[in-house]
Amino acid sequence: MSDARTGRRFPLNLPIKIREGESADQLSGTTQNVSAAGVYIHANSELEVGSHIEFEITLPSDIIGGNHDVRVRCQGRVIRKERGENNKDTNTGVACVIDNYKFVREA
Repeated sequence: MSDARTGRRFPLNLPIKIREGESADQLSGTTQNVSAAGVYIHANSELEVGSHIEFEITLPSDIIGGNHDVRVRCQGRVIRKERGENNKDTNTGVACVIDNYKFVREA
Protein backbone atom coordinates (compact mmCIF):
# COMPACT_ATOMS: atom_id res chain seq x y z
CA MET A 1 0.00 0.00 0.00
CA SER A 2 1.48 3.37 -0.95
CA ASP A 3 1.23 6.31 1.39
CA ALA A 4 -0.65 9.12 -0.39
CA ARG A 5 0.13 11.70 2.29
CA THR A 6 2.04 14.75 1.23
CA GLY A 7 3.72 17.35 3.37
CA ARG A 8 4.75 17.25 6.97
CA ARG A 9 2.14 16.31 9.56
CA PHE A 10 2.08 17.99 12.95
CA PRO A 11 0.65 16.06 15.92
CA LEU A 12 -1.76 18.71 17.22
CA ASN A 13 -4.70 17.92 19.49
CA LEU A 14 -6.87 20.98 18.98
CA PRO A 15 -10.62 21.52 19.31
CA ILE A 16 -12.34 21.78 15.95
CA LYS A 17 -15.82 22.90 14.82
CA ILE A 18 -17.24 21.00 11.85
CA ARG A 19 -20.21 21.61 9.57
CA GLU A 20 -21.20 19.05 6.94
CA GLY A 21 -22.43 20.25 3.53
CA GLU A 22 -25.05 22.98 3.74
CA SER A 23 -26.11 21.97 7.26
CA ALA A 24 -26.38 24.66 9.92
CA ASP A 25 -25.69 22.04 12.60
CA GLN A 26 -22.23 22.31 14.07
CA LEU A 27 -20.33 19.25 15.27
CA SER A 28 -17.27 19.27 17.46
CA GLY A 29 -14.18 17.14 17.54
CA THR A 30 -10.45 17.13 18.14
CA THR A 31 -7.63 17.07 15.62
CA GLN A 32 -5.05 14.32 15.87
CA ASN A 33 -2.70 15.73 13.28
CA VAL A 34 -2.66 18.62 10.84
CA SER A 35 -0.78 19.32 7.61
CA ALA A 36 -1.07 21.95 4.90
CA ALA A 37 -3.03 19.46 2.79
CA GLY A 38 -5.27 17.80 5.37
CA VAL A 39 -6.33 16.98 8.89
CA TYR A 40 -7.20 13.85 10.85
CA ILE A 41 -10.14 14.39 13.21
CA HIS A 42 -11.70 12.43 16.06
CA ALA A 43 -15.38 13.34 16.22
CA ASN A 44 -18.56 11.98 17.73
CA SER A 45 -20.40 12.09 14.42
CA GLU A 46 -21.27 10.10 11.34
CA LEU A 47 -19.36 12.01 8.66
CA GLU A 48 -19.39 9.94 5.49
CA VAL A 49 -16.57 9.40 3.01
CA GLY A 50 -17.00 11.86 0.15
CA SER A 51 -18.98 14.39 2.17
CA HIS A 52 -18.03 18.04 1.88
CA ILE A 53 -17.26 19.75 5.17
CA GLU A 54 -16.32 23.15 6.49
CA PHE A 55 -14.30 23.32 9.66
CA GLU A 56 -12.57 25.88 11.81
CA ILE A 57 -9.37 25.43 13.80
CA THR A 58 -7.71 27.91 16.15
CA LEU A 59 -3.92 27.59 16.07
CA PRO A 60 -2.48 28.72 19.43
CA SER A 61 0.14 31.46 19.29
CA ASP A 62 2.72 29.40 21.20
CA ILE A 63 2.53 26.65 18.56
CA ILE A 64 2.86 28.96 15.55
CA GLY A 65 5.36 31.30 17.17
CA GLY A 66 3.22 34.43 16.96
CA ASN A 67 1.73 36.98 19.31
CA HIS A 68 -1.90 35.96 18.73
CA ASP A 69 -3.90 32.81 18.12
CA VAL A 70 -4.88 32.34 14.47
CA ARG A 71 -8.29 31.03 13.37
CA VAL A 72 -8.38 29.17 10.07
CA ARG A 73 -11.61 28.30 8.25
CA CYS A 74 -11.23 25.39 5.84
CA GLN A 75 -13.33 23.64 3.23
CA GLY A 76 -12.57 20.06 2.39
CA ARG A 77 -13.75 16.49 1.94
CA VAL A 78 -13.76 13.33 4.03
CA ILE A 79 -11.52 10.78 2.30
CA ARG A 80 -11.28 8.05 4.94
CA LYS A 81 -13.29 6.97 7.98
CA GLU A 82 -12.24 4.69 10.84
CA ARG A 83 -14.31 3.40 13.76
CA GLY A 84 -12.99 3.56 17.32
CA GLU A 85 -11.00 0.53 18.46
CA ASN A 86 -13.64 -0.85 20.82
CA ASN A 87 -17.30 -1.16 19.99
CA LYS A 88 -18.30 1.15 22.87
CA ASP A 89 -16.17 3.99 21.48
CA THR A 90 -18.53 6.42 19.73
CA ASN A 91 -15.72 8.55 18.32
CA THR A 92 -14.95 8.14 14.65
CA GLY A 93 -11.63 9.03 13.06
CA VAL A 94 -11.89 10.84 9.74
CA ALA A 95 -9.14 11.87 7.37
CA CYS A 96 -9.98 15.03 5.44
CA VAL A 97 -8.29 16.74 2.56
CA ILE A 98 -8.26 20.56 2.66
CA ASP A 99 -9.47 22.02 -0.64
CA ASN A 100 -9.13 25.67 0.42
CA TYR A 101 -8.74 27.76 3.54
CA LYS A 102 -8.74 31.34 4.74
CA PHE A 103 -7.54 33.11 7.84
CA VAL A 104 -10.32 34.63 9.92
CA ARG A 105 -9.71 38.13 11.24
CA GLU A 106 -10.98 38.99 14.69
CA ALA A 107 -13.54 41.81 14.75
